[in-house]
Amino acid sequence: MSDDQNLAVYKSLAGKSVFITGGGSGIGESLVRHFVAQGSKVAFVDVAEVPSRALVAELGGKPLFIPCDLRNIEALKAAVVEAVAANGPIDVLCNNAGNDDRHQTADVSVDYWDDRMAVNVRHQFFAAQAVRPYMKAQGGGSIINFGSITVMVGDGDCPAYVTSKAAIWGMTRALAREFGPERIRVNCMVPGWVMTERQMRLWLNEAGEKQIAERQCLPDRVQPSDIARMALFLAADDSRMCTSQQFVVDAGWI
Repeated sequence: MSDDQNLAVYKSLAGKSVFITGGGSGIGESLVRHFVAQGSKVAFVDVAEVPSRALVAELGGKPLFIPCDLRNIEALKAAVVEAVAANGPIDVLCNNAGNDDRHQTADVSVDYWDDRMAVNVRHQFFAAQAVRPYMKAQGGGSIINFGSITVMVGDGDCPAYVTSKAAIWGMTRALAREFGPERIRVNCMVPGWVMTERQMRLWLNEAGEKQIAERQCLPDRVQPSDIARMALFLAADDSRMCTSQQFVVDAGWI
């Protein structure tokens, strides 16, 4: 992030209360870092406590970490209440958390299917439901749901994940229409292949490098910070008339 001094500062984000799911690593960690750097009051949830607490310590204790397994909706709702008590009513929700473990259709059980829906899409809906009253009372807010280009590509090695991410786009459209009269904007972030530690460790091999070279228009690798910077724009007042849209950051993959 050494080049951030040359990038945008959104004055409207200073002091805003931001709630981020899955903020302990990967894209979520970058979201936490970037919103803190903008002067926002950040709370984030994650199931992984060790990296999450390390991130809080590195950032001088500024973000609030609330341990939470997002499959537990009551725990998620309680986390929102705790975040509001600490940072004030939620202005921005980043529905980032998800898991793209690989699987084949023949191996998917009913329990695994239901778990993938719970991990990837169900909590996004209920987080939006939980923050809506706060945003409505304040005259508006920004909800950023996280989809994936796997929906557009139609990847064949994670059908339950692709299905869940497709549902997020439909949910975004429906919530944007319902919440719009309250000046609550709902958009869908669509990352490409982002070079998180997990992605590089599990799947970035020689074949993966070749695929990136063939599919992306741009030669550079998409970084978590590239996603976070788009999220800053969607959270800020600069994007006040942007809602019910997909914002793709994939270096031209699709």
